[in-house]
Amino acid sequence: MASKVTPISGFQEWLPAQRIAEQHFLDTIREVFELHGFASINTRAVEPVDRLSNQGEDADKEIYGVSRLAGDDSSEASLGLHFDLTVPFARYTLEHSGKLTFPFRRYQIQQAWRGERPQRGRYREFTQADIDIVDANELPSHYEAELLLVIADVFSRLPVGDYRIHVNNRKICQGFYQGIGIEDVIGTLRIVDKLDKVGDDGVTKLLLAAGCTRPQVDQCLALAQICTADSTFVDQVQALGVHNDTLEEGLAHLKSIIDTANEHAPGVAVADLRIARGLDYYTGTVYETMLEREPSYGSICSGGRYDALASDGKRTYPGVGISIGVSRLLGLLIGEEGLSASRETPSVVLVAVNHEDSRPESMRVAAALRARGIPTLVSPKAAKFGKQIQFADRRGIPYVWFPGSEADSPAAIHAPSTGTGDELDATGTGDQVKDIRSGDQVSADRDTWTPPTADLHPTIAFPE
Repeated sequence: MASKVTPISGFQEWLPAQRIAEQHFLDTIREVFELHGFASINTRAVEPVDRLSNQGEDADKEIYGVSRLAGDDSSEASLGLHFDLTVPFARYTLEHSGKLTFPFRRYQIQQAWRGERPQRGRYREFTQADIDIVDANELPSHYEAELLLVIADVFSRLPVGDYRIHVNNRKICQGFYQGIGIEDVIGTLRIVDKLDKVGDDGVTKLLLAAGCTRPQVDQCLALAQICTADSTFVDQVQALGVHNDTLEEGLAHLKSIIDTANEHAPGVAVADLRIARGLDYYTGTVYETMLEREPSYGSICSGGRYDALASDGKRTYPGVGISIGVSRLLGLLIGEEGLSASRETPSVVLVAVNHEDSRPESMRVAAALRARGIPTLVSPKAAKFGKQIQFADRRGIPYVWFPGSEADSPAAIHAPSTGTGDELDATGTGDQVKDIRSGDQVSADRDTWTPPTADLHPTIAFPE
């Protein structure tokens, strides 16, 4: 009995032309990551639940548990699907530390899962593209600026529009809160991180309920309002009159990052002191990337510095990482704004088949073209030429190739075109290729002909 197909919310599936656009993003991200010296790894989909759940107040409710449908193996630890790629990477580092060369630069493009309510830009299954740099015992702070520049390089090659990478350092918040007498630094960070969701009034209520005084709340909000595209944030923080060694250390680190960004990628980064990040493992620099045209969409790329996420009790592996939310970004660009590929297949040439007896010759043409890196498809049916051209046109394939044996046949040589596409504009010698967009048809050598570079691969564009 046939059953009705019911969509499941929170899971992306793209049509072929959209998938090509997604692949373009993934290939570009991978290429840039490798240009900057990052090596690829892949980690398992599951981790012990106790490792996953120890990453913040929201972690427990986000974890998808994994169990067998039949049977019970109580000896196996409770497992869950990872909700990001950083926690699995920390485990990977510990497990393989004896075989890794430090500092270790890794990239990972993989799926993750979160058991949360699906909504705009948030999915239950999604793809992330992460880079991290970890070292043994100590990690120089200059890597925190380097990661920002890698992301700037990625986005300079992709049609994402104007964006800004908002950067903060949790030591600024930690030192500032301690300097005004707040003891629960982590709790305060979590509350301030909700500013974009609940606003100043909502954060005020939450901070007062957490035991902060009204002057402390006012100071927290004053700090969170500071946002500059240069290092003038330092003077603005110091003008608030709070003194603390951790605060000064955080200010110095953030100033260095903003100065480096403005030298190598001007206009990309801003110091935004409301950025905190909700996960507990961040200890220093934190990043969130917003699209200028729609900041309310939230961060499309985020991460930060962590000093103790990976530790075996003998050695600690501090690191810094940043993650592009590929599914989140493409949910907007593809799903809402219509970004797509110029054709639904990589093929740039369709080799025609006049009759089934001649299919071997068409296959030989295709093999010759593919050997030179030209994506080629052989027509599935030996239909009239008009039907085969229509097959190519519907898929966006720009060229149809007519093998020489067909061009030389009496049926192929004809009077001027009637416009039906069933005839072949042949000269009677050799292979011919037709640009079905313009109608131009020329003789071609399967061992030397190459399409224009612009046609070789599908192009990515928004609808006009």
